[in-house]
Amino acid sequence: MVAEGPVSDRERPDTGPPSAGPPSAGPPTGGGQARSARERALALGRFTLAAVRLRTRRATLDTAVGTVVGASTMPSLALFLVTAYFVILFVIGIGAVALPVCIPAVRWLCNRARRVAGWTGVRVEVPYQPEPPEFEKDIVGWMRRCKWILTDRATWRDLLWLFLNTGVGMIGFIPAALLYYVGEGLVLAGGLWQPLLGDNGTGRMYCGVVVDSWPAAVAAGFLALGVFAVWLWTTPFILKGYAYFTRYLLGHTDTTRLASRVRHLAESRSGALDTQAAELRRIERDLHDGAQARLVGLGMTLGAADRHLDKDTEEARRLLREARASSVLALRELRDLVRGIHPPVLAERGLADALRALAIASPLPFDVSVTVPPQLSAPVESAVYFSVSELLTNVAKHAGASRGELTVGYERGVLRARVSDNGRGGASMSEGSGLAGIRRRLAAFDGTIDISSPPGGPTVTELEIPCASSSPRTFSS
Repeated sequence: MVAEGPVSDRERPDTGPPSAGPPSAGPPTGGGQARSARERALALGRFTLAAVRLRTRRATLDTAVGTVVGASTMPSLALFLVTAYFVILFVIGIGAVALPVCIPAVRWLCNRARRVAGWTGVRVEVPYQPEPPEFEKDIVGWMRRCKWILTDRATWRDLLWLFLNTGVGMIGFIPAALLYYVGEGLVLAGGLWQPLLGDNGTGRMYCGVVVDSWPAAVAAGFLALGVFAVWLWTTPFILKGYAYFTRYLLGHTDTTRLASRVRHLAESRSGALDTQAAELRRIERDLHDGAQARLVGLGMTLGAADRHLDKDTEEARRLLREARASSVLALRELRDLVRGIHPPVLAERGLADALRALAIASPLPFDVSVTVPPQLSAPVESAVYFSVSELLTNVAKHAGASRGELTVGYERGVLRARVSDNGRGGASMSEGSGLAGIRRRLAAFDGTIDISSPPGGPTVTELEIPCASSSPRTFSS
C-alpha cells in the first residue's frame, strides 16, 4: 500500500524548463567547414582567372600597339632626314615647293603617335597653329605657306620627336620580345631541347639555365611562366612611358596653350559680337514689322472711331472692337518678343522646369532627367535653354524620330546637356545650320557641342558649358 500525499520538491523529478521550440542549430561540422572553404577557394580561383584573362587580353593588344610603335622608328628616321634636308634647302633659297609636301606627312605620323598615347589613357592635344584660310597659287603663296609652317613651334618639336623616336620607339618591341621569350621557354619545356643539343651535349641557354635534361627543361618551363608574368604586368607601363614621352614633345607647352586659349577667346568674342548684332537686328525687325505696325494701326483705328463717335455710333463701336483685338495681338507679339530675349519661365520657375516645359511642349515624347544647381548665372541658363530648344526643334522637324531623351546634369563646375533620338541620323555641323549657331552661342561661354549622327541614327548631341569664368579648358585647332 502506497501512501499518497503531496510530493516534495526534492522528490519531484527534474523535467527541465518547458521547451520553447526546436533546438537551435549547432556549430557547423567538419564537413560543412571544408565545403565552405572549398567554395571560397573556387570563387577566388574564378576571380583570379577572370582577372588574368582580362589582363592578358589587354597586354596582347598593348603588344600589338607596341609593335606598331617600334615599326614607326624607320619612317620617323626617313621623314626626319628628308624634312631636315628640305628645311636646309629652304634656308638657302630652294625647297619652298617640297617642304609643304613633307610637313603633312610629318604631322600625320605625329598624330598617329598622339592616338597611341590616347590608347593608354594619356591625352595629347594638337598644338598646331590654325592654317590661314587660303594661299596664292604661285611662288608667293608657297613662300607664305612655308613661313606659316616654319614659324609654328610645334613643327620644330615634331622634328625633334622624329629624331628621338628612332631610338625611344624601339621600346615598343620589348613586349613582343618578352612574349617570344615566353614561347621559347615553353617549347623547350615541351621537349624541343633534345634536337637542339650540340655535338658535345651542350643544351640551349634559357634565363641562365642550360637546358640539357628533363629537370632543366621543367625549370625552363617555370622560368617561362615568370617571364609571362613580367610581360603581363610590365607591358602597359612600357606603353604608358612612351605615351608620356610623346606628350612631352608633341603636346601643348605653356606658351602654346596660352596662345591657343587667347586665339579661342578672340574667336568666341568675335562670334559673340556677331551673334549680338544679329540678335539686335532680329529684335528691331520684329518690332518694326510686328508690334510697331500694329500700334500704328491701333492709333489710326482709334482716330477713325473718334471721328465716328458723334455721327455713327455703331461704326465707332465696330472700330473700337477692332482696336481692342489689335491691341491684344500687339501685346501677344510683344510677349513673344520678350520670350525670345529671355524667357519669363526661366525667371519664374528656373532652368530645370523650363527645360521640362520645352520637352512637354515638343510633339515627340521625351524622357527627361534634369539635375542642375540653383546658383547658375542668368546668361548661362539662357544659353542652355535656347540651345536645348533648338535641338528639340531639330529633332521634331528633321530627325524622323519616334521618341527622344533629354539629360542635363552638373558635375565639377561643368554643365552638361545631352539630347538623343532614334531618328534617321545624318545631322551635320555645316556652316549656316542651327547646330553651327548653337556652337557660336556656346563659344561665348567657353562651351562646346559634340554630335554623333551616323546615317541610320541614332543622333546624340552633347553640350558642355563651364560654369566658372576661369575655366582651364583650352581649344586647339
